[in-house]
Amino acid sequence: MAQSEQVDVAVVGAGLAGLRTAERLLDAGFSVRVIEARDRVGGRTVGQEIGGASFDLGAQWIGVGQERMAALVPRLGLETRPQHHAGTKVLEVKGKVSTYKSSIPSLPPGPLLELERTMRRADKLVAALDPMDPLGSNPELDRQTVEQWKHSILSSRVQGLVDAMTRVVFGSEPSELSMLWFLTYLRLGGGLRRLVETEDGAQQDIIVGGAFQVARRLAESLGDVVRTGAPVRRIEQDADGVTVLADGLTVQAKRAVVALAPALVGRIDFEPLLPPARDQLSQRMPMGATMKCFALYDRPFWREQGRSGEVVSDGLPVSIVMDACTPDGSTFALLSFAVGQGARMLSTMTEDERRAAVTGELARWFGDEALAPVAYGDLDWSRERWTRGCPTGVLQPGAFAVVGDALRAPVGRVHWAGTETARVWAGFMEGALESGERAAEEILAAESVSSVTS
Repeated sequence: MAQSEQVDVAVVGAGLAGLRTAERLLDAGFSVRVIEARDRVGGRTVGQEIGGASFDLGAQWIGVGQERMAALVPRLGLETRPQHHAGTKVLEVKGKVSTYKSSIPSLPPGPLLELERTMRRADKLVAALDPMDPLGSNPELDRQTVEQWKHSILSSRVQGLVDAMTRVVFGSEPSELSMLWFLTYLRLGGGLRRLVETEDGAQQDIIVGGAFQVARRLAESLGDVVRTGAPVRRIEQDADGVTVLADGLTVQAKRAVVALAPALVGRIDFEPLLPPARDQLSQRMPMGATMKCFALYDRPFWREQGRSGEVVSDGLPVSIVMDACTPDGSTFALLSFAVGQGARMLSTMTEDERRAAVTGELARWFGDEALAPVAYGDLDWSRERWTRGCPTGVLQPGAFAVVGDALRAPVGRVHWAGTETARVWAGFMEGALESGERAAEEILAAESVSSVTS
């Protein structure tokens, strides 16, 4: 028999968005129950031990302008260190390999000028966008894919850079992504350069010991309000309240916050049915495809070569490589991202085949020493039952016109959180925190009005 509880607010999802929602509501004096399908908290942040050390298999970086994360990390007793980026970087585009040290990739004069022109064009489009009303800014861009826009770029090598950037930021191919969502995402994250760069960018700092600790410690600070291992199957609401039915648990509440990616919301049965636009959102915002792959070595031979460990490639399956040595200098690792079609390629392979494919790519850039890691581990987010992909949900071409207004709008007593709904830094841990704060504020305002009118 399912346990039955009654609280002021039921929160579905114990990722950073749901936990932040609960924290704000508890501080305001509300009773809260957080219900999580997984047997852990953290959502798209998760740690895994590889070769005796812990690594982030999900979200991991904190960047410039991410004020909420910057404040939360020390409050929870954690600290950050700069992401290692000293040394020469590797660029491979259209099969041509080059190295560079600046933040701008090394290209011949013609493609380099085209890259600068492309970045200025993107910045101009981003600046003209109203992030709270993207469709009103330029509705034609909603019908255009990033692939179509890419072909307005003259240099094929710059087109390749757009491929690599789109894959790693969205986990999707340029042909799968609305140009309007692409620009909105850039606007919410402070622009193209900030999203893709390390120093002064979104990948500037790492959390010592792993970003997965943030959700764990935040959940611990909330006491016993989090219930894990309880997938929510159905949400019912009427004029008096909400009933959330999960495996082994039924929660009655005044209101509910669903802090999940839209694609996962579509797996819950709602009574009454969600409005068509909100229901379509779940169908038209699938998750990106991402696989994080760690190869550990007995020494950091790439640093000995004067390399930073960073690679950008428009090839498949690996698009991005970063140095992943632990801050204490005890473990030496390279982190490879297989994203978009690259992740789908690797997902059809066995672990031994994935290891060979990834290390084979690393050997092309760093030499044969990369072929013999002392340990290897990876995570295919598309095969995670309660996530179904990473790093974020992706609006398809034409979707904004149909579902854009439904992204944040409450449906009766059901409110929405999750990094896809953020008003800043959508897709990042920072955005997850902001979305939780917004959802809590909506409930505080709604219940304040309700108490006055009752």
